[in-house]
Amino acid sequence: MRRRHLIAVGGAAILWPFAGRAQQKTIPIIGFLSGTAPVTYAPFLAAFREGLKDQGYVEGQSVTVEYRWAEGVFDRLPALADDLVRRRVDLLVTSGSTLSALAAKKATDTIPTVFTAGDDPVATGLVASLARPGGNRTGISFLVVDLNAKRFELLSDLVPQAKTLALLVNPNYVGAADRIVAQIREAAQRKRVDLIVLNATGAAEIDAAFATLAERHAQAVLIGNDAFFNSERQRMIALAERYAVPASYESHEAVRAGGLISYGPSFMAIYRELGVYAGKVLKGAKPADLPVQQPTKFELAINLKTANALGLTVPPILLSQADEVIE
Repeated sequence: MRRRHLIAVGGAAILWPFAGRAQQKTIPIIGFLSGTAPVTYAPFLAAFREGLKDQGYVEGQSVTVEYRWAEGVFDRLPALADDLVRRRVDLLVTSGSTLSALAAKKATDTIPTVFTAGDDPVATGLVASLARPGGNRTGISFLVVDLNAKRFELLSDLVPQAKTLALLVNPNYVGAADRIVAQIREAAQRKRVDLIVLNATGAAEIDAAFATLAERHAQAVLIGNDAFFNSERQRMIALAERYAVPASYESHEAVRAGGLISYGPSFMAIYRELGVYAGKVLKGAKPADLPVQQPTKFELAINLKTANALGLTVPPILLSQADEVIE
């Protein structure tokens, strides 16, 4: 069962000249920069292309897309962004971490850029304000970093007997990792449960983290926001099953793939709007005057099959709140 939601969009579109490039090329080029891997983002790319098509652009026909994937290795992002700038793309689109948008910002202040950001784009310096971004950038803020306390609360409600919970974070998520830890420490204090913080920056460290939380008898784990973690989603779902530990994820796609619970915006809806915004900019809209979008509704998804395998009884109140239940 699922209820649909919309993302608020506002503001007028103002023409943005491409400095004569429109006369030089018949097909515009989008440079797509992501901190994650293409396999993980396949459904989101499909949604992005739907948004482009809504604006009259079909990849391979009326627009070309050059993809660059960091595959969770954030140190690669600056070089990948520079490569796209040298390619003289007409538009940069960034996804899979705020760090992708920051790399694009450092690489160019002239090429129009449409981003997705998990954190506050004003606080991170991407835009001057949400209503009037200014400069050459606009996009969509997922707000997922600020949802972690709510996710922790929902996970604790799902496992009410748990006295020790774990948090998995990537310390290389600069600017967000410390905030995530602080939010969850505060949430754990409110719930009066012990918190184990585990770090992972690579696949082997994810394996080790799950082994450690099992050794320390953590009764549930919250997966922190991170593009690398998203690219390793199947690994973490398999590890959660292996160690029989309830786990919370940021995207519904993880729950549909066998994860237990998620809470957040619809990534599919966001990536479709990312394509719409990209199409508007290609048509001449000026990023400075397109307000940064934010989700207006957040969805709770629960996988009952996974809950049953873990021996969990989902409280009726959580089921009544869920927007999607996998049976």
